[in-house]
Amino acid sequence: MNLLQNIPAGLQAWLQDAVIEENREGMTNASVFRLERRDQPDRYLKIAARGSEDDLRDELSHLLWLQGRLPVPEVLYWAEDSERQYLLMSAIPGVVLYDEALRDQLPAVIRVYAAGLRQIHAFQDCPFDARLDMKIAQAARRLHANQIDESDFDAERQGRTAQNAFRELLDTRPNSEDPVFTHGDYCTPNVLVDPGSLSLGGFIDWGRAGIADRYQDLALAARSIEYNFGNKWVEPFFHAYGIDDPDPAKVKFYKLLDEFF
Repeated sequence: MNLLQNIPAGLQAWLQDAVIEENREGMTNASVFRLERRDQPDRYLKIAARGSEDDLRDELSHLLWLQGRLPVPEVLYWAEDSERQYLLMSAIPGVVLYDEALRDQLPAVIRVYAAGLRQIHAFQDCPFDARLDMKIAQAARRLHANQIDESDFDAERQGRTAQNAFRELLDTRPNSEDPVFTHGDYCTPNVLVDPGSLSLGGFIDWGRAGIADRYQDLALAARSIEYNFGNKWVEPFFHAYGIDDPDPAKVKFYKLLDEFF
């Protein structure tokens, strides 16, 4: 909670009388806090080091562009000082897709997961570029800065070096891209649904959004399904999305690309 001791004056009113709970889920190094106040909707506060790999400016600009286009958090407050950035957002109602309460409804969960991705991919144009020229250059910068956590590699790459994985990335780069607007990290923790009706609540964590190949999202969704529900649900997900013959090379490539982020 030390991060909350010297917050900007404009943010203090939002925290007054709030029950504050740190959210430790997710892979980001940014600090995330849930704010609960009586008779008011819940909110989330993200705090990140300015200029770090968790810099919040991309997420801010993506969220502002997405207002009114997709069900995403509303930006309530933004500030940065010489050290940190502060992003206050409304909470999306619902539970994450891997919530235990939904385990007996997996066929419907998979359909909602696929429908949500179709909704995102329906946008063919946006001002943010996340195509391979940009992403591979970004991956190279992170590699040379020793920012790749090899211990966090997926099971099939455990024991390999980041340099070795990067060579494979360059060697297996697809010859073409099918560009759509992508979430960038379309995993089950980033999709929320109503636990009763299973209606889509919305999407969170937009820091990596932009125009990219649709397999950027499809591959990470498949990986998240394998991890949370089992491999047998991957094929129904692709079918519900509208692909009966997925490209295994692209799925493998975009999973590999994600090791660098």
